[in-house]
Amino acid sequence: QVQLVESGGGLVQAGGSLRLSCVVSGDNIGSFDMGWFRQAPGKEREFLAHITWSGISTYYADSVKGRFTISKNNGMNTLYLQMNSLNSEDTAVYYCASGSRSQAVRNTANYWGQGTQVTVSS
Repeated sequence: QVQLVESGGGLVQAGGSLRLSCVVSGDNIGSFDMGWFRQAPGKEREFLAHITWSGISTYYADSVKGRFTISKNNGMNTLYLQMNSLNSEDTAVYYCASGSRSQAVRNTANYWGQGTQVTVSS
Protein backbone atom coordinates (compact mmCIF):
# COMPACT_ATOMS: atom_id res chain seq x y z
CA GLN A 1 0.00 0.00 0.00
CA VAL A 2 1.31 3.44 -0.93
CA GLN A 3 1.87 5.80 2.00
CA LEU A 4 2.82 9.47 1.85
CA VAL A 5 4.22 11.32 4.86
CA GLU A 6 4.76 15.09 4.79
CA SER A 7 7.17 17.02 6.98
CA GLY A 8 8.82 20.41 7.17
CA GLY A 9 5.89 22.56 8.15
CA GLY A 10 6.02 25.05 10.98
CA LEU A 11 5.82 28.70 11.93
CA VAL A 12 7.60 31.22 9.73
CA GLN A 13 7.57 35.00 9.48
CA ALA A 14 6.15 36.72 6.44
CA GLY A 15 8.76 36.93 3.71
CA GLY A 16 10.45 33.77 4.91
CA SER A 17 10.91 30.35 3.34
CA LEU A 18 10.16 26.73 4.11
CA ARG A 19 10.84 23.46 2.34
CA LEU A 20 8.29 20.70 2.67
CA SER A 21 9.15 17.05 2.12
CA CYS A 22 6.94 14.09 1.29
CA VAL A 23 8.41 10.64 1.72
CA VAL A 24 6.70 7.89 -0.24
CA SER A 25 6.70 4.23 0.77
CA GLY A 26 5.12 1.20 -0.83
CA ASP A 27 5.96 2.16 -4.41
CA ASN A 28 8.63 3.81 -6.52
CA ILE A 29 8.06 7.56 -6.76
CA GLY A 30 9.70 7.48 -10.17
CA SER A 31 6.72 5.64 -11.61
CA PHE A 32 3.96 8.20 -11.04
CA ASP A 33 3.14 11.90 -11.09
CA MET A 34 2.72 13.84 -7.88
CA GLY A 35 1.40 17.13 -6.60
CA TRP A 36 1.08 19.52 -3.67
CA PHE A 37 -2.16 20.95 -2.33
CA ARG A 38 -3.24 23.01 0.64
CA GLN A 39 -6.34 23.73 2.64
CA ALA A 40 -6.78 26.84 4.72
CA PRO A 41 -9.35 27.06 7.53
CA GLY A 42 -12.83 27.53 6.14
CA LYS A 43 -11.66 27.14 2.54
CA GLU A 44 -11.70 24.36 -0.01
CA ARG A 45 -8.60 22.38 -0.83
CA GLU A 46 -6.45 24.17 -3.41
CA PHE A 47 -4.11 22.71 -6.02
CA LEU A 48 -0.62 24.23 -5.89
CA ALA A 49 1.88 22.36 -8.03
CA HIS A 50 2.34 19.18 -10.05
CA ILE A 51 5.34 17.26 -11.33
CA THR A 52 5.52 14.38 -13.78
CA TRP A 53 6.98 10.99 -12.94
CA SER A 54 10.26 11.89 -14.64
CA GLY A 55 10.53 15.23 -12.89
CA ILE A 56 10.95 16.97 -16.23
CA SER A 57 7.61 18.74 -16.45
CA THR A 58 6.06 20.94 -13.74
CA TYR A 59 2.86 22.94 -13.51
CA TYR A 60 1.81 25.59 -10.98
CA ALA A 61 -1.28 27.37 -9.83
CA ASP A 62 -1.16 31.10 -10.49
CA SER A 63 -1.30 31.80 -6.77
CA VAL A 64 2.15 30.28 -6.19
CA LYS A 65 3.87 30.56 -9.56
CA GLY A 66 7.27 32.17 -9.16
CA ARG A 67 7.32 31.65 -5.37
CA PHE A 68 6.99 27.88 -4.97
CA THR A 69 9.05 25.16 -6.63
CA ILE A 70 8.13 21.48 -6.80
CA SER A 71 10.84 18.88 -7.23
CA LYS A 72 11.49 15.23 -6.54
CA ASN A 73 14.37 12.93 -5.76
CA ASN A 74 13.47 9.55 -7.17
CA GLY A 75 16.44 7.90 -5.53
CA MET A 76 15.21 8.97 -2.11
CA ASN A 77 11.54 8.46 -2.98
CA THR A 78 10.87 12.01 -1.82
CA LEU A 79 8.86 14.92 -3.17
CA TYR A 80 9.67 18.51 -2.19
CA LEU A 81 8.01 21.91 -2.19
CA GLN A 82 10.29 24.91 -1.77
CA MET A 83 8.22 27.89 -0.64
CA ASN A 84 9.65 31.41 -0.76
CA SER A 85 8.25 34.88 -0.05
CA LEU A 86 5.59 33.44 2.22
CA ASN A 87 2.70 35.60 3.36
CA SER A 88 -0.22 35.16 5.72
CA GLU A 89 -2.44 33.87 2.91
CA ASP A 90 -0.14 30.84 2.63
CA THR A 91 -1.19 29.66 6.09
CA ALA A 92 -2.78 26.25 5.61
CA VAL A 93 -2.35 22.52 5.95
CA TYR A 94 -0.22 21.30 3.06
CA TYR A 95 -0.71 17.89 1.48
CA CYS A 96 1.21 15.82 -1.03
CA ALA A 97 -0.59 13.38 -3.28
CA SER A 98 -0.02 11.09 -6.22
CA GLY A 99 -1.89 11.40 -9.49
CA SER A 100 -2.03 12.92 -12.94
CA ARG A 101 -2.13 16.64 -13.72
CA SER A 102 -5.74 16.37 -14.85
CA GLN A 103 -6.59 14.91 -11.46
CA ALA A 104 -4.55 17.51 -9.62
CA VAL A 105 -6.22 20.56 -11.19
CA ARG A 106 -9.56 19.05 -10.14
CA ASN A 107 -8.21 18.63 -6.58
CA THR A 108 -8.35 14.87 -6.80
CA ALA A 109 -5.61 12.25 -6.44
CA ASN A 110 -4.99 8.57 -5.97
CA TYR A 111 -3.21 8.73 -2.61
CA TRP A 112 -2.94 11.53 -0.05
CA GLY A 113 -0.63 12.28 2.82
CA GLN A 114 -1.86 13.35 6.24
CA GLY A 115 -0.72 16.94 5.84
CA THR A 116 1.67 19.31 7.55
CA GLN A 117 0.72 22.68 9.03
CA VAL A 118 2.32 25.85 7.73
CA THR A 119 1.65 29.06 9.63
CA VAL A 120 2.93 32.41 8.39
CA SER A 121 2.99 35.23 10.91
CA SER A 122 2.75 38.82 9.76
